[in-house]
Amino acid sequence: MQQKRERLAITMGDPAGIGTEIIIKALSKERVYNSSIPIVVGDYEALSDAIHFCGLDLALNEITSPEEARGELGIIDFINLGYLTKESWEYKKNSTLCGDAAFHYVIYAIQLAMDCKVDAVITAPINKESINMAGHFYSGHTEIFAEYTGTSKYAMLLASKNLRVIHVSTHVSLREACERVKKARVLEVIELAEQGVKMLGIEKPKIGVAGLNPHCSENGLFGKEEANEILPAIEEAKRKGINVTGPESPDTVFVKCAGGQFDIVVAMYHDQGHIPLKLSGFRYDADNNGFESVSGINCTIGLPIIRVSVDHGTAFGKAGEGRANEESMLDAIGAGVLMAQNRRRNA
Repeated sequence: MQQKRERLAITMGDPAGIGTEIIIKALSKERVYNSSIPIVVGDYEALSDAIHFCGLDLALNEITSPEEARGELGIIDFINLGYLTKESWEYKKNSTLCGDAAFHYVIYAIQLAMDCKVDAVITAPINKESINMAGHFYSGHTEIFAEYTGTSKYAMLLASKNLRVIHVSTHVSLREACERVKKARVLEVIELAEQGVKMLGIEKPKIGVAGLNPHCSENGLFGKEEANEILPAIEEAKRKGINVTGPESPDTVFVKCAGGQFDIVVAMYHDQGHIPLKLSGFRYDADNNGFESVSGINCTIGLPIIRVSVDHGTAFGKAGEGRANEESMLDAIGAGVLMAQNRRRNA
């Protein structure tokens, strides 16, 4: 019996960036259509332009509802929100127009998922400056999804080929990030880590928790957050039956995870988790001034819907040139399919 194909809403991201390009490149691959029916939420003009400058033999099929999608290789099903006209935007530049368009692509896709018309939402990168220029005051996708789904307990989970991390805090100053390391939040993220890894197909996750301070504070020499906030959260999680270890020294816990001792690391703040993850999934070629590999995904755990994103930004420096790498978009599509399948299986 043929496996059900998951219906995915793929938001186009900021039209001035590489989002449209990596989407059409990903949707030119046969493997995408073996497990999914992808539907782009965006604008005809940007999709048409990307197909042209990438030199791809693809047709566009405009639809008004996900049920109309054909899901055929060589034909991109899309919902046209009509924010752009021909030559109304410019690649590589922040603008109110692109910020507003990118924001509304996301809102539209969220509603499709909330109405159960799609099984997951896959997001191409938005530009934070542009959406704020347009009057939408969010620090990123995560916060938009949380507000428009009415979610109060959520966390950002990143995954590459051999490493997964989830964050206690993300888009705040480092000073504020330290202040957010509290027992209740650390416990919450440990629980979300278990939930997220199970959605990615690991039935009995092993969770490592990073400390905040160097060497986990050396028994209080460099701080007290480990003793006062992180360790009590870990002990409570253990009482709830979660397989969790820590706090582990931040300079070794990610190496242990990449080596298989843990399935995921709870990081205390944005860069603590992002830096090792991108070292794991990105490869930069200085001779060619570009990335040879840009793999990995970013998903928001705790939502009533599935949201997976690429693990990179809008890359204005190469937008509109046809040289963007679609690897992370393919990873995100694959993860969205896997999470949808596992959510249905576990429902």
